[in-house]
Parts: sequence; structure tokens; C-alpha cells
Amino acid sequence: MLESVMNRRSIRKYTPEPLTAQEIHTLLECAMLAPSAMNRRPWRFVVVTDRAVLNALRENHPYAGMLAQAPACVCICCEACDEAGYWQQDCAAATMNLLIAAREMGLGSCWMGVAPRKERMDAIRRVLHMPESVSPFCLIALGHPAEEPPRPQRWDETMVHENRW
Repeated sequence: MLESVMNRRSIRKYTPEPLTAQEIHTLLECAMLAPSAMNRRPWRFVVVTDRAVLNALRENHPYAGMLAQAPACVCICCEACDEAGYWQQDCAAATMNLLIAAREMGLGSCWMGVAPRKERMDAIRRVLHMPESVSPFCLIALGHPAEEPPRPQRWDETMVHENRW
């Protein structure tokens, strides 16, 4: 598990091999096991494997170029979310579970932010035919990696404070 956490990277190049239904199910099950405020589990998931829809998502998100190769994408969103609540933190926890699970399964993934950018949320909502009551949080490109970026050194002791700031 530590290997997957420490070596997870954003993958932007994929092989054409599709994901299996079981792989997608496992990724979503891991996402759904994330913690959430008051166990509300506000997340919902839109799985995209249709090439035309993947291309439309790529055309409507400024940083989604990897969807030209990725065989799948998951949109993590929230239905009827309370804007004053913790839905974004909850969806971020589900996102991280999915990203780590993908690495553990030998898959590649890349997180593309959507919320809180209204123009991105509206565009993704249009492409995926979501009702206004659904708030897209992020897109996650998924597939079999065609690259292995090196692990950077990110430990920085100056970011750590003990007992007090």
C-alpha cells in the first residue's frame, strides 16, 4: 500500500487496452469506501467509455488532453449537495481512494479539477447531460499506463511544525 501511495503519479499517456467491467467496479467500490462527513456519502459517479463522449469531455476541459488516449474516465459528482456542507472534501476523499486503487491495480490515472470553476462545471454538466441538481467535482482519466514518470522528492522539512506554528 505504501508503494502505491508513494509512487502514484498523474499518467497522461495510455495504451489502447480497455478497462474491464471488473476493474471499473473495483475502482468505484474503493472510491465508495472513502470517509465522508456524517457518513453522508454524497458522491455519484459517471463512468465514460464511449469515445465520442471522451472526446467531448476533452474538448470542454482545458486540461483534459490525455482523454484523447485514455479508454475511460470517471466523473465524480454530487447530487443535491448542500453548498455549505463538506461535499467537496467528501468527493476529494473518494477521488484519492480511486487514484490509489488504480495505482495498486497497475492502472494509470489523472485527476482533472472541475469544481469550483462554474464554467467547467457547466460544461461537464452539458456534456454528460446532468441535471442542474448535480455538481461535477472532477474527472479522472483511467487506463493502462504507457509511461512511468519518476517519483519526485517532495519531502520538505520546512513545511512541518511541531506542537505550534
